[in-house]
Amino acid sequence: MDSIKPGITMVGAIDWDRRLFDSLIPLPDGTSYNSYLVQGSEKTALIDTVDPPFKDMLLNNLEQLKVGRIDYVIANHAEQDHSGSIPEVLNKYPEAKVVCTEKCKVMLIDLLGVPAEKFITVKDRETISLGDRTLEFIHAPWVHWPETMLTYLKEEKTLFSCDFFGSHLATTDLYATDGARVYEAAKRYYAEIMMPFRVQIRKNLNTLKDYELDIIAPSHGPVHDKPEFIRQAYHSWTFNEPKNTAVIAYVSMHGSTREMVNYLSMSLAEKGVTVKQFDITVTDIGKLAMALVDAATVVVGTPTVLAGAHPNVAYAVILANALRPDVRFLSIIGSYSWGGKTVEQLAGLIPNLKAEILQPVLSKGFPGEADFQALDNLASSIAEKHKENGFS
Repeated sequence: MDSIKPGITMVGAIDWDRRLFDSLIPLPDGTSYNSYLVQGSEKTALIDTVDPPFKDMLLNNLEQLKVGRIDYVIANHAEQDHSGSIPEVLNKYPEAKVVCTEKCKVMLIDLLGVPAEKFITVKDRETISLGDRTLEFIHAPWVHWPETMLTYLKEEKTLFSCDFFGSHLATTDLYATDGARVYEAAKRYYAEIMMPFRVQIRKNLNTLKDYELDIIAPSHGPVHDKPEFIRQAYHSWTFNEPKNTAVIAYVSMHGSTREMVNYLSMSLAEKGVTVKQFDITVTDIGKLAMALVDAATVVVGTPTVLAGAHPNVAYAVILANALRPDVRFLSIIGSYSWGGKTVEQLAGLIPNLKAEILQPVLSKGFPGEADFQALDNLASSIAEKHKENGFS
């Protein structure tokens, strides 16, 4: 257990071995479930809990601190990696009330069966006194669920931000001391979880301009005692224009599509465009998601399988559609033998991406001279579009 300030203690758990989140998101560096005990002169609050498999660790931490009473369990977010141990905490501390938004109350009743009489619901900017300390609740819908709120400890200028500003990173370091490692983990987290809600993220970043922040304490990863580091990172990811970067995500069964991808990558690079190339069959999708944060263009490469795109390509396109990156241009390249509807199929899977579709390049069999010329033309078009829009 680590003390952030007197009376503010990290009582959560580190999950060193978890490698997949939501049966979808790779966790190469594990994660943590941060729970914070805030003790005032009159009352005590527990801010968020831990994933259910780690409930005993949370309760043991509270026992070691000789916590005899908890008045409030602050539920910033209903997702179970934060809320899942609330029933066990309430069982041990029956006098505690769960403080959350009205929408969160409904979700916690549905997900965990918490009795309705155990709740105190709070409005945006409402406060609760712990005696010499005051908690202010800032509603932050769609960061990243509709019921989310943040908790601000006024006297200590500390923001308990739940998933906002978080990172899936298992570490014994209390603070974000390894800047490069934390930046990458936070960007991965943003790309996989927050990017679909960047419009709402912008609004909440603007809201937080009104608050003095000495500490940002998220629910995953290390605490930020230099909060401008993570605030500036989020600002760049959500407000900045895309970069002069093209992401090429592809599958190749017999080499034809790979030859096209490699040629297009070379042609783009010669024209000054940064290329990030991913073979979907072996790619960490978190790395692909991170690349999409900055990309101005996405090119999908696929062979034709049973008259359509390779299923792994279709999966990647569906994922990109769900993540809603701010890409401006899209294209499709690949090969076929006797025909198919690859372009129509993939185009129908990306309704959320409001991007201009550039001329696809499909080769009948192994690419020939005309196909390579078409790829050069596509590379020229991408480079010109990037230049016209000032992407650098």
